[in-house]
Amino acid sequence: MYNILICDDDRDIVSALDIYLTSDGYQTYHAYNGIEALNAVKEHEIHLILMDIMMPGMDGIRATAKLRETENIPIIFLTAKSEDADKILGLNIGADDYVTKPFNPIEVLARVKSQLRRYTTLGGQQKAEDAPQILRNGGIAMDDGAKSVTVDGEGVSLTPIEYNILLLLMRHPGRVFSTSQIYERVWNDPSLGSENTVAVHIRHLREKLEIDPANPRYIKVVWGLGYKMEKA
Repeated sequence: MYNILICDDDRDIVSALDIYLTSDGYQTYHAYNGIEALNAVKEHEIHLILMDIMMPGMDGIRATAKLRETENIPIIFLTAKSEDADKILGLNIGADDYVTKPFNPIEVLARVKSQLRRYTTLGGQQKAEDAPQILRNGGIAMDDGAKSVTVDGEGVSLTPIEYNILLLLMRHPGRVFSTSQIYERVWNDPSLGSENTVAVHIRHLREKLEIDPANPRYIKVVWGLGYKMEKA
């Protein structure tokens, strides 16, 4: 059973999400502002957070930034259509995805399952009989058995989304993937409006992998087409 934290100052939304999630077999915990969310994560084993942006006391942006100092669990923002700038800011500080209000419960459940699948896959233990699959390109080494990444011998901490984008590109060096292709393969969702989401995560990857993110050696943009892992 997975534990889902629902954080929103609108108690009707929390109640509605609680019904959808518990009926699908999840254990839910509730918070109504960012401070309560931080406390809930300390008190319980939380596997995923549904986080509202606009809340009193501490909003979802600040709560996510604080959580990302120590936690790597998936965070899905609950946003209003008018909060496009906040969506990008949220992705920048560590959110994994977002759902726009008013939300479709089927979409919420699909995104929850998708994020949990990636999170548990990265956190799972390698089977003893499985040989490690190590991908190398220049100074980057990915051990997909151990789910680890190093750059020039130094360990790099990636979120599940960042890891899977890098894995896709590392498995196909030199191949150009459009933002739609990256989104569909990594998020397992239709790619409508995915350009900004993918771009933010690519930027995060560059900041962690590249000596000079503004002039990347590895992850290159092919203008008008997409991104590729440059063969090094």
